[in-house]
Amino acid sequence: MRNITIALCGVVGFLLLASVATSPDWGFFGHRKINRLAVFTLDRDMMPFFRTHVEWLTEHAVDPDKRRYATKHEAVRHYIDIDHWGDSEDFAYVPHRWTDALLWKGELQVTAGADTLRWTVDTILQASSDYPFASDSRVTLVAPGQTPVELRLGDYRSFWLNNVLPNYYEDQQPVVADSLVALGFPVPTGASVEAIDHLSEYGILPWHLQAMHRRITAAFRAKDTDRILRYCAEMGHYVGDAHVPLHTTENYNGQLTGQTGIHGFWESRIPELFADRDYDFFVGKAQYIEDPREFYWDIVLKSHSLVDSVLNTEARLRRQFPADQQMVFDERLGRTIKTQSAEFAAAWDRAMQGMVEERFRASILAVGSVWYSCWVDAGQPDLNDLLKKPGVYAQVDTLERAVGSGKIKGRVHE
Repeated sequence: MRNITIALCGVVGFLLLASVATSPDWGFFGHRKINRLAVFTLDRDMMPFFRTHVEWLTEHAVDPDKRRYATKHEAVRHYIDIDHWGDSEDFAYVPHRWTDALLWKGELQVTAGADTLRWTVDTILQASSDYPFASDSRVTLVAPGQTPVELRLGDYRSFWLNNVLPNYYEDQQPVVADSLVALGFPVPTGASVEAIDHLSEYGILPWHLQAMHRRITAAFRAKDTDRILRYCAEMGHYVGDAHVPLHTTENYNGQLTGQTGIHGFWESRIPELFADRDYDFFVGKAQYIEDPREFYWDIVLKSHSLVDSVLNTEARLRRQFPADQQMVFDERLGRTIKTQSAEFAAAWDRAMQGMVEERFRASILAVGSVWYSCWVDAGQPDLNDLLKKPGVYAQVDTLERAVGSGKIKGRVHE
């Protein structure tokens, strides 16, 4: 970690109990618990405001999961399949800045009549050993049958910032052809240009965390009670997700290794059984985050470093534990479901040496530290003033109706 120590680490464990339930209310326990406990990491300048709204922050910690039923853009904010981009201990070649990441894997599609050219990044000639995407680096783009185009990376970044990102949430991302011509690309008269995003389908969690950090800071600066509460509640959810190892891999539910259902087992079943009884929730006081971007990447990379342990210990235990004692039938909300036995769950928890509790604790401290750091960066506004004018943010029933549809838009990450 950088300048903030996430001592007494923890997890987000407790997402959706996917292997046992279809109701989105299951698994919400963990996210709510993390937000509630994060409130008590804050100092006396922030505590009165957050304590007053602790029930709201707790209840709305699950809004991002509900929104997965409402928009296709939500699901990718909960994970990153970082191993899709290669095999590395630190993934230093993966851009930590959002625009750089988009242009790194983005494609410019030039269509003229029946012909389509696809320009993609081929190589980046580093100007700095510290960061491959420094502005003075050179980027070469290639398309079949065309002379490669070499640009200063700063110029290509500006092109994406001005011409692609404003349309990011649209179904299509059209680009003004002249803006591409100005960079030296051969674009036939009358051709249409579109940017194709090949990054987001593998998850955008660490980049979304950076965006949320900026939104919370702006909300504190504006002393906007509604946005402070809404963004802080939702940030707790995303930070929690980042602490879950299986939110950082393409094998997110063990589906590639014959371990389907492991996601809900790790982050829901184990905490459900043992958190209230055994976990130590005293994690200390929130700490200031000097470098938010690297803070979030450190969380993700730490989580990813645990993926092999999660998968290997579960596979080994299934071979060793009596097969007829691994699963049991249990009552949930008036239904009988099949789930992992308490004994099997306890054995796996021991085999992982308390990993779930460690990541859960880290989530609590990280959420509190994010809220605190955004408040400091906003100039430490007096939150007691906001208690005189309580927030009017009212949850509309849009998300509830979307959840009622029963269909998640995008990948079901459990």
